[in-house]
Amino acid sequence: MRFGVVRFPGTWSDRDCGWALERAVGAEVRYLWHAEPDLRGCDCVVLPGGFSYGDHLRPGAIARFSPVMGAVAEFAERGGLVLGICNGFQILCEAGLLPGALVRNASCEFRCQWTHLRCERTDIPFTRALIAPVLRIPISHGEGAYWAEPELLERLGERRQVVFRYCDASGQVTQEANPNGSVEGIAGIVNERGNVLGMMPHPERCCEPELGGTDGLALFRSLLGELVG
Repeated sequence: MRFGVVRFPGTWSDRDCGWALERAVGAEVRYLWHAEPDLRGCDCVVLPGGFSYGDHLRPGAIARFSPVMGAVAEFAERGGLVLGICNGFQILCEAGLLPGALVRNASCEFRCQWTHLRCERTDIPFTRALIAPVLRIPISHGEGAYWAEPELLERLGERRQVVFRYCDASGQVTQEANPNGSVEGIAGIVNERGNVLGMMPHPERCCEPELGGTDGLALFRSLLGELVG
């Protein structure tokens, strides 16, 4: 099965995602240039982290207009699997493929640290292989605080679109465990259909013991299992 990893000017996590998918999971990877509206027959599209277009205007605001995003939107509309990580999550929100917005961290500081995530759903393609309810996955961002109007938050809850929340090691969602001030500790959400996921933490950075953990493997193995199955 083929995974397409999109490259925008300023993307820096494309090789990390490619390494995790190829070496740790054993999947085929194709790198997709942002200026080409061709997904090259990929079965899943990954929008990796970085600073697309230098985060000018705001993160993801320019990248959403890249030709490849039209193809990604059509792919998602047909039910194709799309995963946005960090800057990829920001792009998905700017493009309207996911609701809400990512804003400046409450600390006004760039945060690069390990976090714990509580998985709220294991019935979607991205999380079916998860066994432990709490994952340990790092973050690396300056504008990663999820924000939404109260009405939208209520809809997200009703439709079970929140997939990950920041928590402590025991799984409790607390303000102390929230690294960026995200509303309700939200770290990742999915669209109503369940085929587009955006998350701020970096699963590709924890797929090998040498990197300090392997919890990210479960997400990629979930996707691979979904495609193969």
